[in-house]
Amino acid sequence: MQIAFSPCPNDTFVFHALVHGLIPGAPDFKVTYADINITNTLATQPGGLEVMKISYAALPWVLSEYALLPCGGALGRGCGPLLLTQEQRDPAWLAGRRVAVPSERSTAYLLFRLWAAQQVPGGVGEIIVMPFHEIMPAVRDGKIDAGLVIHEARFTYSSYGLKLVADMGSWWESDTKLPIPLGAIIARRSLDLAALEGWIRASVQYAWANPELSKQYVMEHAQEMSPEVAKSHIDLYVNEFTANLGEAGYNAVEALLGRAVEEGLVPQFDMALLRNKS
Repeated sequence: MQIAFSPCPNDTFVFHALVHGLIPGAPDFKVTYADINITNTLATQPGGLEVMKISYAALPWVLSEYALLPCGGALGRGCGPLLLTQEQRDPAWLAGRRVAVPSERSTAYLLFRLWAAQQVPGGVGEIIVMPFHEIMPAVRDGKIDAGLVIHEARFTYSSYGLKLVADMGSWWESDTKLPIPLGAIIARRSLDLAALEGWIRASVQYAWANPELSKQYVMEHAQEMSPEVAKSHIDLYVNEFTANLGEAGYNAVEALLGRAVEEGLVPQFDMALLRNKS
């Protein structure tokens, strides 16, 4: 079976057991390591892989072909995207400025656009999509005015001399009282989704029970990251929602995409498909 997820520590930690044949009854998995901007696009194309990690923000484009699985993804509290600049800036300064984002179909982008609609009179200027690991150097070097960053950048942005304008996750949690939907696991609706869900959940539980066994695999794929930062990354992004979205998780996804539809940021879609795996 084919699966695609990022080389980030939370994904390699979660899927280590699944892709190394450690889950009884699970088939062999062929892994494609890809930035979420790539998988967001891949999921909309003919011949997309069977199982993928994409952004929750990309779900409206793919739910007719793919089902959302309630485990394996990234959703939580205190883990939202950050908006960074060279110097400390007021949000109003962003009006008409150039802002880099990791994907126009990312949760980070949706949160930023929803936040900016409230906080930036007149709106921001040009949106530039670039791989997330290139954003902080581009802000530092003055190539762009501000950057929206995700993943381990939360722990490393100060080393680039950058300043925090706003934490999109803190804004979202304050505004909605809900957790932050980040990365979703989707699978083709033609698959045995119940079995797949069981294998992925077993992989999550295995990772928690045997954290030392995945360390080498995690660090092989971590992008110039220290073991300490990798552990902080895992501790933040792998949580109870990774094992099971639950009602709070589904409510958060519905709130995010409902607001995005109202703002015209994503196409209209059948919201019932979020919970419908048939």
